[in-house]
Amino acid sequence: MSKNLTSNKTQMVDIARIAGVSVSTVSRALAGSTLVNDETRKRIVELAKSLRFSANVGAQNLRRGQSQTIAVVLPKSTADQQPVSDPFFIALLGELADALTSRGYDMLLTRVDEAQIDDIEGLVGSGRALGIVVIGQWLHHYALTALSSRGIPIAVWGAALPGSNYFIVGSDNRLGGQLATQHLIDCGRKKIMFLGDTRLPEVALRFEGYRDALIANGGMVNPGLTAAIPFEAKAARRALADLFAHTSDFDALFACSDLMAMTANALLAARGIRVPQDVCVVGYDDLSLASQVHPTLTSVRQPLADAAQALLDGVLYVREGGAAKMVILPTGLVERESTLRRSATKSAKSAQTKK
Repeated sequence: MSKNLTSNKTQMVDIARIAGVSVSTVSRALAGSTLVNDETRKRIVELAKSLRFSANVGAQNLRRGQSQTIAVVLPKSTADQQPVSDPFFIALLGELADALTSRGYDMLLTRVDEAQIDDIEGLVGSGRALGIVVIGQWLHHYALTALSSRGIPIAVWGAALPGSNYFIVGSDNRLGGQLATQHLIDCGRKKIMFLGDTRLPEVALRFEGYRDALIANGGMVNPGLTAAIPFEAKAARRALADLFAHTSDFDALFACSDLMAMTANALLAARGIRVPQDVCVVGYDDLSLASQVHPTLTSVRQPLADAAQALLDGVLYVREGGAAKMVILPTGLVERESTLRRSATKSAKSAQTKK
C-alpha cells in the first residue's frame, strides 16, 4: 500500500474516533453517500477539512471498479430552444460543477434532443455515468417518468408535478410568481403584464402565483396582459419588440427570467419608456447580472447552490434504492432599482423641485 493511502486510512480512523462512528461510515460520508444522514455527513466532512484529509478518489474508483461520473443533461425542446450559453444554465452548471468536485465526482455534460430523451438511459447502462441530473422538464415529463420506471437513477430540476415518479428538485415557483406580482402591486401598479410560456411547467406555476396575487388584491387576469414569450434570447427579443409595438397599456412587467426582463428593459428604453418611473419590471432567477445592469433588476431569487447539492443528493439517494420525492426550495424577492416605488419617485421629484 502506498504512503498516501496508508496516511489516508490512518486519518479515516482518527475521523471515525472523533466523530464516534465507524470507519465505513466515514468512507461513505466522504463519498457523498445518502446512506449517511445529512447531519452526520456534514460533521464528518468538516472534521476531514479540519484535519486536511484528502481522499485519493482516483485510487478509490479503481478499487471499486465503477464510474464516479454524474451525467448532466440539458434537453433541447422545439418549444423553447434555450441555448447552453443561457445565463441561468451557466449559473446552475457552475454550482453543479462545484458540488460534484467537492464530493469527488466528475461531470459529463451532454445536450439531448427532445425526440431522443430516452437515449440518456445509455449513459448509465454503458457505465459512463452512475446517475443523471436533468436540467428542466420542459415537455419531457412522460419520458422522464418512463426512465425512472426502468430504474434509471435521475434527479430533475423542475416543477413539482402531480403523479411524478422521479426525484424532483425545484424552487417554489408559485410563491415566486406571487411575490413578484404582490411587490408590483405594492409599488402602486395596476396593469401588470405577465411574460412567459405557460406550456412549460415552471412557468405555469409562476403564472398561478401571478393570478393568486391579482385575485388576493381584488383583481383578475387580463388575457391582454399575458404574453407567451420564449426563454431563447433572440426569439424573446423579436416577440417583445412586436408586443411593445402593439401594446402600451401597462405599467409593470413580471418576466419569467432575468434575461427576458433585461431584454424588455432595453426595448422599453429604446421606445422612450422609463424603468421604473413609467414601467416597473421584475425578473426571475436573481442571476449575478441582475445587480450589474442599469437600472439594477428586482428579481425572484432561486437558491442555485442549494439546488445543486440537492440534485446530487437526489441522484445518489435514488441510486441506493431511495424512493423518488420532491424537494421544494424556498424563493425570495430581491428588490432593486427596476421597481422604485411611486412614493419614492414622488419624493425624488419633490427634492429636485426644491433645489
